[in-house]
Amino acid sequence: MPHDIEAIAEQVFTALADPSRRAILAALASGGPTTATDLADGLPITRQAIAKHLTLLAEVGLVTAEPGERRRVRYRLRSAPMQVAQQFLAALARDWDGPLDALQDHLDRSARGPATAPLREKRGHQG
Repeated sequence: MPHDIEAIAEQVFTALADPSRRAILAALASGGPTTATDLADGLPITRQAIAKHLTLLAEVGLVTAEPGERRRVRYRLRSAPMQVAQQFLAALARDWDGPLDALQDHLDRSARGPATAPLREKRGHQG
């Protein structure tokens, strides 16, 4: 997996680890572009805290700041970094599918018990 995909995914996961940032992203996803002040009105987070979170989200590329009316900055959600993180997770899942399927097959065979009839036949012919 290319290093840049891992780096972007890590930044996205770090950003999503904070519940306040997830709430901001959810508000932008459901309500569309808005200002930090409007976000603060709808969330239990101070405007200053929202501004800090928006700065980090913008650095990661999850939001963009756009000039709005009367010098108010509006923030818009960007999906590209999230799609990179999804690709990262899909690649991990593909890497794990084969080994996990093999493990499941092994466990299923073990749970059924050993196939004793063929082993007894072979032992009987050898002894």
